[in-house]
Amino acid sequence: MDSNDAVFANEEGGTVREDLRQKIAERLVERLEQIAADTVTIFPYSGAETLADAYCRRLGSLLIHLLACAVRDAHIDPRGEFVEDLHSVILERTLSMDRLATFAYLTERTALDELALDESIGATSEPWPLVAQLVRRASFDLLGAYAQRAQLEPSHLAIVDPLTTLYTRPMFEAVLAKEVVRAGRFGYPLSLILFDVDHLSKINRNHGYGVGDKILERLGILIRSFFRQHDWVARHSDDAIIVLLPNTEAANATELAQRVVGTVESRLRTVDHRNDRPVAVTLSAAVVNVSVAVGDVIDPERYLADAEAAVERAKLQGRNRVVRMDGLSQAAHTRASAM
Repeated sequence: MDSNDAVFANEEGGTVREDLRQKIAERLVERLEQIAADTVTIFPYSGAETLADAYCRRLGSLLIHLLACAVRDAHIDPRGEFVEDLHSVILERTLSMDRLATFAYLTERTALDELALDESIGATSEPWPLVAQLVRRASFDLLGAYAQRAQLEPSHLAIVDPLTTLYTRPMFEAVLAKEVVRAGRFGYPLSLILFDVDHLSKINRNHGYGVGDKILERLGILIRSFFRQHDWVARHSDDAIIVLLPNTEAANATELAQRVVGTVESRLRTVDHRNDRPVAVTLSAAVVNVSVAVGDVIDPERYLADAEAAVERAKLQGRNRVVRMDGLSQAAHTRASAM
């Protein structure tokens, strides 16, 4: 059982029936051409550079196969054949992570629209809420598996930070932009946690950048261990790590943040080997929770700005603490009823 199981109870209400996973995967593969076609009508024009239909169809077919594998097996091997093929296709056009995340999100949407028409697992059937959840989670798993594959090559260090081994800020921002849209489509809560290392610049001045880098390296490993596979953990800046928790209640996110801060204070110690002086490490943290209803619009840039402002409050209040913020500034969150 991983470290956050006590906070996050089994979200799928027990073991998901293997026959349901298999049926979803089969339907996705059976309807591959239609799902890919529907996605391709939108995607080529989603960025500054227009992409050829043939290229998009190849990309779409691979994403649907990967989506089906992720649903069926609850896992994607980052070294598997489909991920390798996806990597090759992406390299052909040096497709950005933002465009890939867009295509993955659009594929998820069109796949759910197609599955919704199925009599046995569709929108009017009893298992539909679970079907939708499995497909959404598979979309996360797909992007995560590709990010792990891309990490193997220096040309893709823009995806994974080499020091902390977490995702980079550009990767995180691409995912956040798609996740706030997804939350507004399905209506579920989001939580953002921003951890800032207290006095890291002072530690670097007094003990050297080698000590600071060692702290960040160990923090990356420690913080990642507290979160689920489909949570997004990234290096936000030189001294900050950020976490996006989709479909997470405020109390759970806050408890996790407090556990991380407490664990760092009590367990994360390092030594300046030039003089054997111990170096204490603490974190200031902000948890920004938002309840998203269907049709709500969240501005991802302002969401990040709210988190940054909240972590500054934690510093002003004495550091080594968690500040919780429920709801966003008015400019960051537009309710459906106000649109």
